[in-house]
Amino acid sequence: MSKLIRSLSSFVNRANKVHVSLFSVFIFLAGCAEHNQHSTESESSKVVAQVAAPIQLKVGEGFVNPLGYYEQRPRFSWKIPQYGKAQFQSAYQIQVATSAKFLDTQVIWDSEKVVSDNSAWISYQGKKLLSRQKVYWRVKMWDENDQASKWSEVNHLEIGLLNNDDWQAKWIGHPDANEFDEDSVFNRTVKGGRFPAPNNKYYRPHYLRKGFSLDKDIYQARLYITSKGVFKPFINGKAISNDVMTPGWTPYHKRIETLTYDVTSHLKIGENTLAAIVAEGWHSGRIFHPTEQQYMLPMRLLAQLEVTFTDGTQQIVASNKDWQSTDQGPIREASNYDGEIYDANFELTNWHSADFDKNQDADKWQKVITEPLEQHVLLKPKRHSTVRETLTIPAVKIVSQKNGITIFDMGQNMVGVPEINIPVIKNQQVKLRFAEAIDKGEFAVTNLRSAKATDLYTPNKTGVVRYQPTFTFHGYQFVELSGYDQASTPTLDWVKGKVLHSDFEVYDNFTSTNADLNQLSDNVSWGLRGNFLDIPTDCPQRDERLGWTGDAQVFAQTSMYKADVYGFWAAWLESVREEQSIDGMVPNFVPFRNFLTSLTGSAWGDAATIVPWELYQFTGDKTILAENYIMMKRWLGYHTFNSYQHISTMSSHGDWLQPFTSDGNNGGDTHRDLIATAYYAYSADIVAKTARILGYHTDADQYEVLFNNIKRKFRDYFFDENLLLRTNIIKPPIYNNGSERQGPTKKISPKTTQTSYLLPLAFDLFAVEEQNQAVEQLVTLIEKSDRHLRTGFLGTPLLAPVLQKFGHSDLMYEILFKESYPSWFYSIKNGATTTWERWDSYSLETGFNGEKMNSLNHYAYGAIASWFYRGMLGIEQTQPGFKHFKVEPQFTDKLSTVNGSHPTPYGDIAVSWAITDGQLIMSLTVPKNTEARLVLPKIEDIAVIRNRSIAVSESEVLLPGEYEIRGTVAF
Repeated sequence: MSKLIRSLSSFVNRANKVHVSLFSVFIFLAGCAEHNQHSTESESSKVVAQVAAPIQLKVGEGFVNPLGYYEQRPRFSWKIPQYGKAQFQSAYQIQVATSAKFLDTQVIWDSEKVVSDNSAWISYQGKKLLSRQKVYWRVKMWDENDQASKWSEVNHLEIGLLNNDDWQAKWIGHPDANEFDEDSVFNRTVKGGRFPAPNNKYYRPHYLRKGFSLDKDIYQARLYITSKGVFKPFINGKAISNDVMTPGWTPYHKRIETLTYDVTSHLKIGENTLAAIVAEGWHSGRIFHPTEQQYMLPMRLLAQLEVTFTDGTQQIVASNKDWQSTDQGPIREASNYDGEIYDANFELTNWHSADFDKNQDADKWQKVITEPLEQHVLLKPKRHSTVRETLTIPAVKIVSQKNGITIFDMGQNMVGVPEINIPVIKNQQVKLRFAEAIDKGEFAVTNLRSAKATDLYTPNKTGVVRYQPTFTFHGYQFVELSGYDQASTPTLDWVKGKVLHSDFEVYDNFTSTNADLNQLSDNVSWGLRGNFLDIPTDCPQRDERLGWTGDAQVFAQTSMYKADVYGFWAAWLESVREEQSIDGMVPNFVPFRNFLTSLTGSAWGDAATIVPWELYQFTGDKTILAENYIMMKRWLGYHTFNSYQHISTMSSHGDWLQPFTSDGNNGGDTHRDLIATAYYAYSADIVAKTARILGYHTDADQYEVLFNNIKRKFRDYFFDENLLLRTNIIKPPIYNNGSERQGPTKKISPKTTQTSYLLPLAFDLFAVEEQNQAVEQLVTLIEKSDRHLRTGFLGTPLLAPVLQKFGHSDLMYEILFKESYPSWFYSIKNGATTTWERWDSYSLETGFNGEKMNSLNHYAYGAIASWFYRGMLGIEQTQPGFKHFKVEPQFTDKLSTVNGSHPTPYGDIAVSWAITDGQLIMSLTVPKNTEARLVLPKIEDIAVIRNRSIAVSESEVLLPGEYEIRGTVAF
């Protein structure tokens, strides 16, 4: 019987399950036949009861019981229990109700039985949900024998405030602008001011409060809140949440995110106080290094507390003219780049409690100013996790102690803030500085450029104090502490590191027998943590920390293997859409400030097509394509406008930071037009495929023609008949003042680089019959460099997939395991605990390399970690979302054991393999409701056992289960 089911399943898989209903009938009849032979009707009931209910119910991009949710038509996902009897889902039923009891009158949508094997991203089809609406949902499924499960556990979701009209509150702030500059008395105490550039103004944090009374039993209370700036809210003296740097960073002129908190337990009958501190953050503080063009925006708070009583009545406490404010609190200054200044002499006793009105300082507070909501600035629920404190790291070493200055080594380059517990002397200022490295014995801060990265704390008493900054973050491994009571001897427990990043799960899902490889995997994970702080940044330490689109597109794939970041990326893409200009241009970084640098570039702006496409490959969720399709088309149109006869003339940053360039150019040696045209073609290919998936067939036909035209032009324009780069190419004319073409004016001579072959091989720009010849050229270049890479940000992520595709994984292992510059292991041998911006950023012997632009925490080169999963473990989707996937490990004699896994919408795919004396022992987990194909070309005498008892052929479609594979390695 099991062979029949496997055969039917394989047949339907090959037919792409077009006739799903027929499949269900076949399986049902087969199940009935087997049942009639071996069981009675009562036994059949037992079989039905044994079908386990769906588990791990999630909404949207992975939310569980979300509060303040953003979708009016939520998407539902679930999994089949891995250890239940059901192997596949043949149908499902979802119910959504206004109560967890699911009475008939409470059900607002019932999908009824839907014949489908899809258990992810099922869209709610009922009436659109409204602001504040809370609904409950559950799901049941039918297995491959058409036997129904029980209902799942009941989950719920509650919608946030979706529209500006839902707000009764007004923006509030301190009545005085209080823009301080370096000539102020306050700033002179910081030795010449916080900023070295002309525009060095800042706003002191605002403390805001409102007392109110509740006289009935409380049923429920929700706080809807946001700010222009970053905020921390309190009720009755207690912090409402552990969120940090809320609401986050969006294009504030178009959209500001709002948060929803359940504050029922924080309130009481009688007198209460709602309070908050607001600091500059990304909205009001400086962005990048200071410039005269940067404008200052005042901080504001928007808060709406809605209390529902047990009798059904409601009371609203909203931010309005009745609130009080002061800027004379203990946080004297807070800056993302420069740190926080805290003076305990300004502490406000019980300022956020109900009894503060009795305090003698209460009359010093001022009435707030109010501002109406701007209708063109949308207030929308935050659609991904807030930044939170996710880990605490102890100091591991005291590096030095002299002249009252102690340097602590945290043992890990991290992003966050310190927590200090130290002895202090009243009014003796404590100073904390942060650095990524020790350079020739000195505390190295030159690579921070204008970022001060300094926290100052002034105690109001002598003794032991605890302090942790509230409104800043630092990228660092080393902490320099001074100003403490020198009568005490510093110990390691004086300093702890609080790690901050958007609150998603970082997977611990790869290990091997090679310590350096394991360290590299950890380094990539830490680079992800450090640069996924509300948006994907390039670096977390210096005066930059921008959402560079090029860095994002090369790392998106790797990040999806490494962490649960689908919601993070989907939210950032909304900002990308908002920042796209009317002509289709996508800026170099998002969110964008137009006073900073050049507007856009090929490969950078192509994040608009590449990131949605990569997310779709991992999730199978068409919503991510539908949301971004118009943006993708408009970007492709911008590409077309900046091309001439299918050759792109768009500007580019090139193969950024390629090592050993001919002229020391940061943009590398690969010609910009070649890069731009390759990405033009790649985006055209992606948009064509996206259009086909979404059912826009006319668009798809048009873009397929465009892709093929670019492909032909690219091949003949840049390469001769022997696939060598042409010399003396006539450069296409470009637009002059945006109105007419100018030129041609000169000839170009592209330099032959590894990237000049990697791009067309990765993007399918050579004819099939020419690909091997191009690979030979690539391999020759690699051999000439002693099997070292010569690639920058763009070429490096393509090395492994291209070499694997064309049968050269052994060469990729050689490159990966190199320990000399340039290589990944070179950084590890020199103490790296994250991935670096440059291949030679730092060495233990000579320190920093002397470049001003030099980050020790950049994730771009961490893109190699994708190959750990796609190559070493061999996990690669053959259908978006890993509904169907293949497992083709790239075995090597450089590793004896590799273990890893990849979470998918259907469950975890797990692979491990070990080679001992030429014998392979491998295990594989195929999640429920998926199928796999095993590809082992270098293994002989293969034996495959499923669930410890069933022998199967390696050529069969592998059904869900646990597999043990053995064979002889034929290297």
